[in-house]
Amino acid sequence: MNDPASEAATAAEALDRDGFALLRGAIPAPLLAPLRAAFEAGARASSEWPVPRGADWRHSMLDLDPAVAATCRLPILLAAAHHVLQAPFALVQVEGREPRAGGGGQALHRDAPAAAVVEIVSALAFLDSFGPPNGATRFAPGTHRGAGLALREEDGPPTTILEGEAGDIVVLDVNVLHGATRNIAGAPRRSLLITYAVETARAKFDATRAMRAVRMAPSEIFGA
Repeated sequence: MNDPASEAATAAEALDRDGFALLRGAIPAPLLAPLRAAFEAGARASSEWPVPRGADWRHSMLDLDPAVAATCRLPILLAAAHHVLQAPFALVQVEGREPRAGGGGQALHRDAPAAAVVEIVSALAFLDSFGPPNGATRFAPGTHRGAGLALREEDGPPTTILEGEAGDIVVLDVNVLHGATRNIAGAPRRSLLITYAVETARAKFDATRAMRAVRMAPSEIFGA
């Protein structure tokens, strides 16, 4: 039987050391089929989003689905988010993303608005198995802190490409360098892109809800 306290401690250690943590099997198996159904039902063309999306990705509006809401509130995921943010926080966005065949490649980048600023935590909840053939995310471990913050893609930091199964979730510090790879095999690689923000930054996310196609009611506060 899994020990939640031990799993949370392992995730916290990985987040501190590497800037990301892979939570294997975090999504309960009975949720996977409803999540995949929600992804397919919510898939929208780029032109149907308030701000057009990249053509080499599929994007899904699924934030009203109850299975999605349950996934965003998994205790192990909330514990990992709180470990990074160290402050009360809220769920501010969740959408579906999948790299199309031949697409999805990204340059290494940070999601933080400025170096060393941590207002948000991102997570990718995978609905299909993932690895180098179908556009898995690569990370440059340790680039979220100290000397690593000065590194850029052109500096050529060592990277690792994650591999895992449907039901895994990766949580990342927004200062770690990362980027999706190209889906060369064309195999499914659906995921939920989940964003949590500290309560003190919530107002600015609320102001852009329509632009980001956020339809869910404002989230409760976690970690208070």
